[in-house]
Amino acid sequence: MSAVLEVVVPVHNEERSLATSVRRLHAHLAADFPHPFRITVADNASTDSTWLVAQGLTTELEDVHAVHLAEKGRGRALKQVWLASDAQVLAYMDVDLSTDLAAVAPLVAPLLSGHSDIAIGSRLARGARVVRGPRREVISRGYNLILRGALGARFTDAQCGFKAIRADVARELLPLVEDTTWFFDTELLVLAQRATLRIHEVPVDWYDDPDSRVDIVSTARDDLRGVWRMRRTLAASSAPVTALADRFGRRGPGAHLARQATVFAVVGVVSTVLHLGLFALLRQGMASAALANAVALLVATVANTAWNRRWTFGVRGRVGAARQQLQALVVFAMTLALTTAGLGLLHVVTTASPTWVETAAVGVMTAVSTAAKFVLMRTWIFAPGRDPQPATRQLGTEQPATEQPATTLASAPR
Repeated sequence: MSAVLEVVVPVHNEERSLATSVRRLHAHLAADFPHPFRITVADNASTDSTWLVAQGLTTELEDVHAVHLAEKGRGRALKQVWLASDAQVLAYMDVDLSTDLAAVAPLVAPLLSGHSDIAIGSRLARGARVVRGPRREVISRGYNLILRGALGARFTDAQCGFKAIRADVARELLPLVEDTTWFFDTELLVLAQRATLRIHEVPVDWYDDPDSRVDIVSTARDDLRGVWRMRRTLAASSAPVTALADRFGRRGPGAHLARQATVFAVVGVVSTVLHLGLFALLRQGMASAALANAVALLVATVANTAWNRRWTFGVRGRVGAARQQLQALVVFAMTLALTTAGLGLLHVVTTASPTWVETAAVGVMTAVSTAAKFVLMRTWIFAPGRDPQPATRQLGTEQPATEQPATTLASAPR
């Protein structure tokens, strides 16, 4: 029978605490979790007897498996085990089990119901009870403030070692996560947020492990490097995240369309004001109204395309920008034809129109072309997935098969 829940326990040189923690976790799930489960110990290149202990646990306890990786990295272990799993919900916990196991059910329930896509334990959410030293408290709160300022994070606790994700979401999201160490959690959550996935936070009771092997200073330094890398990566291209939002985003199509239409309208007003203002200004020094309109419209179209690219359709970075500007010239030609026709018709009616009348005529014909422009931008110019390959490479993909670390599996006979 396939497991509904797979809990991964990543470890490195934890021969002393591993057996006790896995037995405790197994006993809790057997007693309180009503669905089939699996516990997988992911040994990250331990140099002590951790792997031997893990192999012994697979023989001692039913539904306990073990995986040995030749390279260190919590993120590497989670990514490999999660992507190979057949469970519906994938979770992980730190081996010290600092988080009260009573939070397992609240963590998993919204994922099984389909309400949420990712669930995280939070030591900083209202209702959490945390026992730890002031140094770690300050570092944790400071780090999450940095995430809010630098990456716009809206979740409260990036690094609590108590998380779960739906398997179907993991298969789409994990290939975009580049980090293989401690920053893996943060990168996963930031990408999920950018993709409009639902992140459920569970306030937890958490007790600091005085025997923790984590080098706080080194981890904090690596995390800050990860923040800087993500800022540059997301600035270079957001196409894969945008495509993921279209597949898994929890906003309905109507809400998504309404938001785009609203932003498009605001951008349209600003660019129309720019167009008409430039036309009125250029008309004072140009004998030809058509030429003044063409120059003003070209400038406004370039600006309009760039603004809609960034704000209406959420596309960032340079990938595809030149192509999109060239495609926008089709919209420019359409609008130019309409506005030129409007001016021509006006001049047939009267040969001596004041500038304000000509400007009004240009404005009316520009408004007529707006609906067609929105449809073309949404379905053609900025359609999701137009430039997936270059963007995906920039965000980071899984390692080629030849670069995957060697893995050893162990499980109890069934």
